[in-house]
Amino acid sequence: MLSQDESGHDEDRSVRILGIAGSLRRDSHNRALLRAAAELAPESVTVEVYDGLETVPVFNEDLETDPPQGVTYLRRALARADGLLIATPEYNQSVPGVVKNMIDWLSREEVLSGLPVAVIGASTGPWGTRIAQTLLRQMLLSVQAAVMSDPTLFVPHVEGLLDDDGQLVDEQTSRRLESVVSSFADWIRLVAPAGRFSPQRTK
Repeated sequence: MLSQDESGHDEDRSVRILGIAGSLRRDSHNRALLRAAAELAPESVTVEVYDGLETVPVFNEDLETDPPQGVTYLRRALARADGLLIATPEYNQSVPGVVKNMIDWLSREEVLSGLPVAVIGASTGPWGTRIAQTLLRQMLLSVQAAVMSDPTLFVPHVEGLLDDDGQLVDEQTSRRLESVVSSFADWIRLVAPAGRFSPQRTK
């Protein structure tokens, strides 16, 4: 039998998180951050890194009645997840276009409404995508996603924290990332009632 904390949510309930990097670059630092998150996740938590964002076309309302295959795959992947972890770069003091485009597509059928979401980010600059994350959280709140506010993770000068294979080797950043993933799993269990984890979300 699963244990419960005082709020009544199951502390040990298995959680499936979909991780999406807001960069299409093969050696994306933010994708590396998500891979590290998958390795650092607690035993009851699975982080699946999504690699199909480049197949999602520019949003076009004329395509909504028969969505492109890339959009369908994205929605299906998210439907199988209990929460969404976005690792965003910062381009020109804003979010990348692919991230905004993703939110535009997902918001049309209220896919994000009520969904637990966490935001992290890494950059080669000194601020670790602080502006991009702030703007992204604002977008997510506007579509009624259940955005985790704390802990945050802004990773500056990320190129010095990865080895030649793109693996996260900085212990302090690893500990902070592990805390974010663990806290996000708790957030999912808290804000998403057990009924949200219906059979159709696990197919």
